[in-house]
Amino acid sequence: MAKPVRAAIGDNWITCVFCKGDLFRDREVKLNSTGMELLKFGWANESATGLICWNCGFVHLFANRDIELYKVKKGEI
Repeated sequence: MAKPVRAAIGDNWITCVFCKGDLFRDREVKLNSTGMELLKFGWANESATGLICWNCGFVHLFANRDIELYKVKKGEI
């Protein structure tokens, strides 16, 4: 099972835009385009960091490479 993380870009901590939660599951998400898929270059598409809210499940996508993820200890959940 995925472990929760907190995330920030610089000094700005990220919270869920729906429920204001601050714990997320993270995963890489491919930003596929139709043209690249038709030409069989889907592997070359850009990717983003997906943050899935631990509380409500809302999905946030960040193409910003400066995003930092921080592990959450068991006692902090």
